Parts: sequence; structure tokens; C-alpha cells
Amino acid sequence: MNRLAAGAGAGAVRVFLVLAALFWLVPTLGLLISSFLSPNDLNKGGWWQALTAPARLTTENYAHLLADDTITSALLSTVAITLPATLLVVALGSLAGYAFAWLEFPGRDWLFLVVVGLLVVPVQVALIPVSELFGAVGLFETTAGVVLFHTAFGLPFAIFLLRNFFAQIPRELLEAARLDGAGELRLFARVVLPLGGPAIASLAIFQFLWVWNDMLVALVFADSAHPPITVALQQQVRQFGNNIDVLAPGAFLSMVVPLVVFFAFQRQFVSGVMAGAVK
Repeated sequence: MNRLAAGAGAGAVRVFLVLAALFWLVPTLGLLISSFLSPNDLNKGGWWQALTAPARLTTENYAHLLADDTITSALLSTVAITLPATLLVVALGSLAGYAFAWLEFPGRDWLFLVVVGLLVVPVQVALIPVSELFGAVGLFETTAGVVLFHTAFGLPFAIFLLRNFFAQIPRELLEAARLDGAGELRLFARVVLPLGGPAIASLAIFQFLWVWNDMLVALVFADSAHPPITVALQQQVRQFGNNIDVLAPGAFLSMVVPLVVFFAFQRQFVSGVMAGAVK
């Protein structure tokens, strides 16, 4: 009886999780279907009408969207911002995390406390002073300025996560590599990085999602002539109001890229977060 009760309970939990997942996917499904409906069909009713009349679906919205230079330029600008900001945070965070975990230098623990304290600093606090700084050095409304801002605010979390993960590497393994003549850089590249793969992958996903979906920083610092996709879609709403034939496919393209990245690396994401959080 206990096994039957446990099996029934597990089955109920699975059913609940499946229903919750389906409910969570309803907005995404609605956006996807809306992106394939003409404006006239959308004005006649909601996206669910396509479930009973799939012949109404069309790819004309995507054809018009990809022919729009503003949207295609925005997608390229988003890639030009997201990739460097992600790679820089991963590279610098990995080096700093290793240094805080295994290198001895004066003030190491105090510096790490400062890094942890920076985790609670909101982005909004830095917008005005950083705007003045970027204006003085010529980085305001440039791709480099947006990348530097995202890198600076992504590094505290990166260092915190990777330091905790790297600290769990057995000391004996590192000492054995040092006895074999490995220097710190070689030790980092040949031993620490391969073992830190899950944490580095989870960090890369975090940073990629944050930068790709960001609008506040891009709205303030990005080039207004070549904005990223989030700002470009916001401008479309302001200028045209009801142009759902552009907004729906544009929003779905903006959303599907981080979704693909997340689901492709979700195992590394979960294992890296769990390992880095326990120390």
C-alpha cells in the first residue's frame, strides 16, 4: 500500500508539473501563432482562432520583417553586444575566480567580500555617473560602451560563482600538477578550466540571457541609429502603435534565441548553479 501511495503521489506530481509547464508555454505559443497571422486575422479575433483554421497561417510577416533594415540591423547589433559581453565576463570571471580560490595575495578575502557586496548594487545606481564618464571618454552611444557596462556588472556574479566552484577542486590534484612542473597559467588552462566546465557553461547562459534581453542599459548607452532588438521593438511600438505584423515575429525571434541557448545547455546550467552554490 505504501508503494501504491508513493507511486500515486509521484504520478500526481508529474501531472501537475506537466500542466504547469504547458500553462507556462501558453504565452509563447500565442506569440508564435500570432507571428504567423495577418493583421486582418488578428483584428478579427485572438491567436487561438488558428487552432481551428490553420490555413490562415502565413509566413508573410517574417518576409516583411527580414526585409526591414531596422530589424535586421538590430539583430546584428544585439549579437555584436551579447557575444563580446558574454565572452569577456566568462574569461575575466574565470581568471579572477581561480585567483580568489587558489592564489595567495594580500587582502584576498577582503577583496572577495567587496566583490560579494557589489552583487547587491543595482544597475540603476550607475546609469548617471557612467553616462557622464562615457560621455567624457567618447564611449556614449557606442557598442563598446554597452559591452563594457554589461561586463562590469556581470563580473561580480561571475567571480562569486566560479570562485565557489573552483574552490571545490581537490588541492591534491593541483599540487600534483605543480609537482609535474605546471605553472599557474598552464594549471588553469589544463586542469581548472576542464573541471569547471559546468559552472562556466551556466555562467555563460546567465550572462547571455541577461545581455540579450536587456533594454534599460541599451536604451541609455546604445547607438540610437543602430539599437539592439529590444530597443528597436520598443521604438516600433512608439512609432506605429498597432503594427502587430512586425512586433509579433520580431518579439518571437528575440525570444527564441535565448530559449534555444537555455534548453541546449540546461543540464550544464543546473549542475553548475548547484555546484557553485554549495561550499
